[in-house]
Amino acid sequence: MNGAAQPLEGLVVLDLSRVLAGPYATQMLGDLGAEVWKIERPGHGDETRAWGPPFVGDQSAYFLSVNRNKRSAAMDLRDADQLALVRRAALAADVVVENFVPGDLAVFGLDAASLRQTKPSLIVCSITGYGQDGPYAHLPGYDAMMQGFVGLQSITGEADGPPLKVGVALIDVLTGVHAASAILAALVGSLRGKGGAHLDVALADVGVHSLVNVAQSALSTGQPARRYGNGHPTIVPYQTFAASDGLFVLAVGNDEQWQRLCAALGEPARGQDPRWARNPDRVLARSEVVDWLAATFAAQPREHWLAALATAKIPAGAVREVHEVVRDPAFALNGLVRETVLAGGQKTGILSLPWRIEGRRPDVVLPPPRLGEHDDAFRARFGPA
Repeated sequence: MNGAAQPLEGLVVLDLSRVLAGPYATQMLGDLGAEVWKIERPGHGDETRAWGPPFVGDQSAYFLSVNRNKRSAAMDLRDADQLALVRRAALAADVVVENFVPGDLAVFGLDAASLRQTKPSLIVCSITGYGQDGPYAHLPGYDAMMQGFVGLQSITGEADGPPLKVGVALIDVLTGVHAASAILAALVGSLRGKGGAHLDVALADVGVHSLVNVAQSALSTGQPARRYGNGHPTIVPYQTFAASDGLFVLAVGNDEQWQRLCAALGEPARGQDPRWARNPDRVLARSEVVDWLAATFAAQPREHWLAALATAKIPAGAVREVHEVVRDPAFALNGLVRETVLAGGQKTGILSLPWRIEGRRPDVVLPPPRLGEHDDAFRARFGPA
């Protein structure tokens, strides 16, 4: 962070994970200053290296998104010498992150029980589809099928259409955030004398947990959740509307905002109408409320409404394409989107952490590595003296 000491400087992380959830977590640790060593299969590497196009040079955009601030060592765990080197690195590390099916690492002596028997202070974070035990523990898990398994697809899509997955691997991303949070919590515990820990982070658990109010409603009522398209099950109006020339999202979160909205639309009396004055009433009268707003908004261009709603302090925003969003000057100005130079010399935009410490975001110290780029450095760092 512009020369300042980073919070995790001096922390050593051995990353035995691949694809998205684990790499997302270890990238967060690397961004915060940890020394992250990514162990990959020789010849193939992380699966996401081949998940393209698009590619920047010979690096897939997918891989680039979650592997900066790491070093790559291509190690074959079936080779006794290379396995011994990886095990030495694991025991020299402060944190090990892995996403193997439970039991698979025990064959190599790299499972949490084996490592922590030798080094009790080690923190091992195991990321799996379904956790370390239970009826599904032996099954692999990917985000797409997990969105169906935990019910996320069942509440995504139009009311009269089929279930749909979210357009990004959201459960993987949230699992990465939860894994990083668990690791940081364990590190704080270690600093307070609680020793190491084996952290069990499962995509299924994170997926169910992330249903928040929808899951609580199902627990409270025993009733199936519904799809509302771009609407909301318990807030009205809170959805997408069409202006005469484009779509925008309106998010009225309380009754005071509802009153301001009606006033901004030239009909303040509707804000006091007892049929619609309170949110529970508007939810029950959803179709009437939405029909009135839809007809009103269709009469003027989007910018007209966005300006009026901004003046009235009503949360609203245009529906934008991703390529527009990442080129919004505001995100370059605040450092969320920045440029980095890859190992092959190509320049590309990259997303930084979505929060700042003392006004600054962590730097991209190391661009996403080529497969095995740091093999020699790995051997020098962890090999026999």
